[in-house]
Amino acid sequence: MENMDFACLWLGLLLPVAATLDFSYHHQEEMEEFLKKVAQNYSSITHLHSIGKSVKGRNLWVLVVGRSPKEHKIGIPEFKYVANMHGDETVGRELLLHLIEYLVTNDGKDLEITNLINSTRIHIMPSMNPDGFEAVKKPDCFYSNGRENGNFYDLNRNFPDAFEFNNVSRQPETVAIMEWLKTETFVLSANLHGGALVASYPFDNGVPATGTVHSRSLTPDDDVFQYLANTYASRNPNMKGDQCKNKMNFPNGITNGYSWYPLKGGMQDYNYIWAQCFEITLELSCCKYPREEKLSSFWNLNKASLIEYIKEVHLGVKGQVFDQSGNPIPNVIVEVQDRKHICPYKTNKFGEYYLLLLPGSYTLNVTVPGHNPHLTKVIIPKKSQDFSALKKDILFPFRGQMDSIPVSNPPCPTIPLYRNLPSHSAATKPSLFLFLGTLFHVLFKYSKM
Repeated sequence: MENMDFACLWLGLLLPVAATLDFSYHHQEEMEEFLKKVAQNYSSITHLHSIGKSVKGRNLWVLVVGRSPKEHKIGIPEFKYVANMHGDETVGRELLLHLIEYLVTNDGKDLEITNLINSTRIHIMPSMNPDGFEAVKKPDCFYSNGRENGNFYDLNRNFPDAFEFNNVSRQPETVAIMEWLKTETFVLSANLHGGALVASYPFDNGVPATGTVHSRSLTPDDDVFQYLANTYASRNPNMKGDQCKNKMNFPNGITNGYSWYPLKGGMQDYNYIWAQCFEITLELSCCKYPREEKLSSFWNLNKASLIEYIKEVHLGVKGQVFDQSGNPIPNVIVEVQDRKHICPYKTNKFGEYYLLLLPGSYTLNVTVPGHNPHLTKVIIPKKSQDFSALKKDILFPFRGQMDSIPVSNPPCPTIPLYRNLPSHSAATKPSLFLFLGTLFHVLFKYSKM
């Protein structure tokens, strides 16, 4: 027995020391201390870095969790969570800190978490608006002066918009996000808010071509977005129940953003159009800044959803595009034939592509500048491989020099790309996965949470 106790003690000394996190609100210094301890104690699977600074000079911290936390690995999709975009919406900030602790302390102990870390590079930003959080002096369920950043700008109205010009002063936090998106091949994302209970999916703004005449604004990937929103909402009992008193009731706990109410300059539309990243908005609490004693229940309600949503980054198909010499080709358009994006999705510098798709049969349209499109069929099985999308490498069948293909991926201009789109676009057609509840038009609007 003594030998066994000694062995257990010795094993305990070899394992990283957990940075215990209590269920309370963590201000900037406390949050930084926690993140730095995690990065130090779990250095083999984490990487802590700042993507920029707020108006008042606070770091915008991101903790990366994965087997290769410091750099992208081919075939490993990039996922991100961003919280506290509105400084007075605080639940998401604490949920992401607890998610970090849960991931690092369960690696090697819980098979699901271990597989997730093996197969995914997970980026977690607990606070996009630390100035706003610190500005809240009297927490309130509905509104406080911490919603905006240090220059009194609403960061969820501060991004370029694809439907109308958004001539506002671009804020440091917004610019930091936009530059960050250029450095990674993000595939899936969610930004965490408060003040309602619903998973909202793009578009938040729209034009007749995207279906606004039907009180909605749909992307070409509407079926996938509804599936993603439902993946999160269906695992949170509160999002399926009575939801928030005296506020809208959302069937199944999901809504199209525009159907709820239109907004210009939102982050989720920007991610989808200009960063090739599917992002939804998660409204996770009726009260924006609830009492600390409620935080543990919020964690219990959201833990399963947070984990399951990360796993959806492995939905669909992924691969590389190669020339006949076996060299990966960057800057190649790879899209499903009947769901083209207004800003075409292209391969990254490693020739990689990632397409989130539901099970079914699809035709991929692969286009290299200066060459005719190459069509290839792909069937996404009903039961995809665990922790991996279907792998489909593509050999582009052409002869000639590759010198004419630019290595960099020139971005689409950040202007209203949808402005002149004809109104008979396929995006106005309801998807097969459209929930009946989303057909009801919202008769009133209120300030976005």
